[in-house]
Amino acid sequence: MSDYYPETPLPLFTQRAPSVNGSVTSAAAADSLSCKTLNALQRKVLEFIAWRPSTDEEIATELNMNPSTVRPRRIELARRGLIVEDGTRKTSSGRMACVWRVA
Repeated sequence: MSDYYPETPLPLFTQRAPSVNGSVTSAAAADSLSCKTLNALQRKVLEFIAWRPSTDEEIATELNMNPSTVRPRRIELARRGLIVEDGTRKTSSGRMACVWRVA
């Protein structure tokens, strides 16, 4: 486990999930979230990694997503303990990158 990812999964929100002030429906939606709730992009990245352990670059390429969208979702999944590092592999630039797999 690297220094960037704690041993214990972090909750999605440390307090109540954010909501729009004064909005009853927004507050209800925020209250319905739990640590086990994944958003659509997190689920897409997790399902891809479950199908094939991959680097950030491979995930972005195969899912046709911007790397700046993929990386934060992957970090969120790792912090929650849903994925872990599983070695390294060369990227298209020739540099080494972490391969991620489902925990």
